[in-house]
Formats: sequence, C-alpha cells, structure tokens
Amino acid sequence: MNQEPASQPAPEASEPVIVTLSAQNDSGMSGTATLTDMDGSTLVVLVLAGAPAGIAQPAHIHTGSCAEIGGVVYPLTFPVNGVSETTLGVSLETILAQLPLALNVHKSAEEVSVYVACGDLTQ
Repeated sequence: MNQEPASQPAPEASEPVIVTLSAQNDSGMSGTATLTDMDGSTLVVLVLAGAPAGIAQPAHIHTGSCAEIGGVVYPLTFPVNGVSETTLGVSLETILAQLPLALNVHKSAEEVSVYVACGDLTQ
C-alpha cells in the first residue's frame, strides 16, 4: 500500500509584539515599539511622539518593569527625531522567554539617568 506522508501545515509567523511607551518624568513623550520575529532575529522599530529634533536618545530593553527597571539586556539603536530600527540577533521567542522586560528611552546621552518613555513587554 502506497501512502504519501501527511503534509504539515506551514508554521505561522509569530505575531509582532507591540509595546505602548508612556511618558516618564513629565517628558510629554509617548509612542510604540514593535518587535517582529525575522527568522531567528528580531526587528525592533521605535516610533516616538514628542521627541526632540536632532537629538539621539539612548534606548534599551531592560530586565524588570517600568516600575522596577533592572539592567540592560538589549541595547537598541538610539532614536533620532523619534524613530529607530534595530535588528537583534535573537528570536522574538527568546526575548519573550526572558519576561519580565521593559523598553525605555532616555532623555539624551548626556542625561542618560533621565527616563522619558517606558513600556512593559507582555505576551
């Protein structure tokens, strides 16, 4: 009897994770971070409203939450004019396995201790 192997459905692409970034320290800045799985790496796109023109703002994914921020796990490309894209060399699944994590944006390289926007990563 000749049986053909059952066909397997193609794996679905992971849904992007969208993180809402809320203003910190009366900055007036808010926005989103979209994390998209790209075949084993993760594309992180930051879009911020209220960002200062022409100033690079350090941004990172940290352990913990916005309420209790921990150490930097993944440095991101500094947004300038409120926009940046970073490709991380790890899968989105790997990032989500490390929760709790938070993404925050600092005022500037000179004022890195001042947070201007933050959002908690959730699944």
